[in-house]
Amino acid sequence: MRNHQATIIDIAKTLNLSKSTVSRALTGHPNVKAKTRERVLEMADQLDYQRNQLAISLLTNRTQTIGIMVPEFLSPFFPRVIIGAQDVLAQAGYNVIICHSNESYATEIVNARLLLASRVDGILVSHTKDTRNFEHFKIFERKGIPVVFFNRIVDELDVSKVAVDDYEGAYRAVEHLINTGKRRIAHLSGPDSLLNSRDRLNGYRDALTDNQIPIDPALIISYDLTLDKANIYVNHLLNLPQPPDALFAINDPTAIEALKVIKNRGLRIPDDIAIVGFSDDPVSALIEPGLTTVAQPVDDIGRQAARLLLNQLAAEEDRPASELVVLPTRLIIRGSTSSAPLPGNPY
Repeated sequence: MRNHQATIIDIAKTLNLSKSTVSRALTGHPNVKAKTRERVLEMADQLDYQRNQLAISLLTNRTQTIGIMVPEFLSPFFPRVIIGAQDVLAQAGYNVIICHSNESYATEIVNARLLLASRVDGILVSHTKDTRNFEHFKIFERKGIPVVFFNRIVDELDVSKVAVDDYEGAYRAVEHLINTGKRRIAHLSGPDSLLNSRDRLNGYRDALTDNQIPIDPALIISYDLTLDKANIYVNHLLNLPQPPDALFAINDPTAIEALKVIKNRGLRIPDDIAIVGFSDDPVSALIEPGLTTVAQPVDDIGRQAARLLLNQLAAEEDRPASELVVLPTRLIIRGSTSSAPLPGNPY
């Protein structure tokens, strides 16, 4: 039984190669012949050699580590994005550090500093709902560390981004409600600090305008995405002298909370009030009635973000220009809207 960990010297002596050749073979240096690299890797496996990642990172100026920053884990959206990204990054030989900001701007800054201290090669980011200053991400840019934003993207940084077509998804959702005969359509919107909240609000507004339905400010409420507030605001809308006959929610958790409130008040869904969500969380198909929602290609968001980051890392000096990838959405119709749409409904 070996009583010490195998070293590069052990491999070099066994194969009668120089230490530098073995080191280059282990780190994938292009100047090492394929046959030599294969011999070195086989011997490293036989001797149970464990690479010194710190030494390698000092040699290559790479840690083979990517940071992923997400704002919350309450919904399945961000875990699924992470899985998609991690699949792509693992295939490329990268490890991942996951940081959860818990919708706290202060925690997000701490997480950014942690990733800098960990010398990550790049980061994938979806910022918190309270983030309005992005200086902690600009530091990565100044240090030459590539950054890719996903889902919650920003205009303030010239970096690559992955988003879905929030405007088009919202427009189609509201148009579907109109095609089922609804006219007083309320919208529970997210905070205006989030670009996707603003895009979904614009899609809602334009769908009403294009169908000659006046926009009623009393039916639009922007809120902080906490479910207790959603409960309060849904009750507020239902208590209006002229309550809404439909609700388009910023996301599925909001829509599901609204569905609970409406059912508890003895109202019929979708006859008295119809509901549409956004994101197609798995639970949206399990509740009764099923939730009509705008589906996002969640796994693709993570995969696309990871690929954009790898493209940046592959070009060490002349990095490609930043890219914006916008993925399509899909309206899934379930029982929370009319099961018998009026003629002309394109969905």
